[in-house]
Amino acid sequence: KREAPETSFAKQQYFAEVIVNNMMGYGLLEPLLNDDNLEEVMVISHKKPVYVNHREHGICKTNLTFGEEEEEELLRIIEKIAASVERRIDKAVPLLDARLPDGSRVNATIKPVSLEGPTLTIRKFRKKPLTIIDLINYKTLNAHVAAFLWVVVEGLGIKPGNILVAGGSGSGKTTTLNCLASFIPPTDRVISIEDTAELQLPIEHWIRLETRPPNVEGRGEINMDELVKNTLRMRPDRVIVGEVRGSEARTLFTAMNTGHDGCMGTLHANSAKETIIRLTNPPMNVPKIMIPALDLIIMQNKIYKGDRVIRRITEIAEIIEIEENGEIEIDLNMLYKWEPKSDSLKEANCSKIKEKLAELKGWSLEELEKEIKSRERILIWMVENNIRNVSEIINRYYSSREKLLSEIEGQDNG
Repeated sequence: KREAPETSFAKQQYFAEVIVNNMMGYGLLEPLLNDDNLEEVMVISHKKPVYVNHREHGICKTNLTFGEEEEEELLRIIEKIAASVERRIDKAVPLLDARLPDGSRVNATIKPVSLEGPTLTIRKFRKKPLTIIDLINYKTLNAHVAAFLWVVVEGLGIKPGNILVAGGSGSGKTTTLNCLASFIPPTDRVISIEDTAELQLPIEHWIRLETRPPNVEGRGEINMDELVKNTLRMRPDRVIVGEVRGSEARTLFTAMNTGHDGCMGTLHANSAKETIIRLTNPPMNVPKIMIPALDLIIMQNKIYKGDRVIRRITEIAEIIEIEENGEIEIDLNMLYKWEPKSDSLKEANCSKIKEKLAELKGWSLEELEKEIKSRERILIWMVENNIRNVSEIINRYYSSREKLLSEIEGQDNG
């Protein structure tokens, strides 16, 4: 009778974990997917190391490799992912773009389109979404700018602002959009439209819509433009488009120009000026005459600082309409600009949107600035006390403003 060799408890635990990961999870990739410090997991080939995008350190090469003979194992993981979202990937359909049940985004390719074999990119979904308080702590923006944006998003109950958050891939546009949505009053009906659902809005009256790709026969597609048009028939108070990139842009701007205030979305661009150029050219083709319905462009960038990656709002601009020789021209009024030396957002010019809101509310500019200061104080208090339930405090402000401000003042004096 042969006896099994003795194995330490740590090794037994390790082997058990490997077996469970292979049976229930995604094998070699499972520990990476469970690490909340990672934004993306990238497999470029079964023969090469797996890469990750770390939240602080950027792109890093790991010591994990599937191995020369393990192409089938990587393919098995990809097919398992496809099956979990009721999709297929094979030689006839060698591309997969989907969302996992936990919200993570997946893109996979196999032969013949990827010449060296299967590739896999997983953009992970945060288990705990960042809040505006996190963005202030990370210096993505400061409390004063956050308070100004709070006023614009809410619109003082009169005219909510139409806002686009623009930036490059991985700059944090969707996160910022998500945080801005926490300023929406709880009584508003919000409808979001996305290609792949990523938004995690802290809103009760929220309807999520997601596009549908065509089936194998090329039928059944439901695109962004169709969903935006359908949304406008659903009596929304707010329309949020995850990423504006095609003909839906014109539909969205038509909505802005016909009384649907408080529209928000993201867009790929490198500057506020480029945002306007992209909007007014193919494939978006928004007529220049419609552009002034947009109130603010918020530019966000991913910046490498030594071995760290930081994300900063670098510009906030408002749209200025100029008539020249009977034609509408668009200009930008830069409200805030990021200064690299001081690593802070600095006020650049006077704001037309502040003047408009004050006029509509029947306030002086001084009264509006006082309101922004009150909201800034609340945000600073939340930062100082590490208050995570942002929506609860903001809703309290809407329902019992004076009581909340007195409470904060009492704590300050105490």
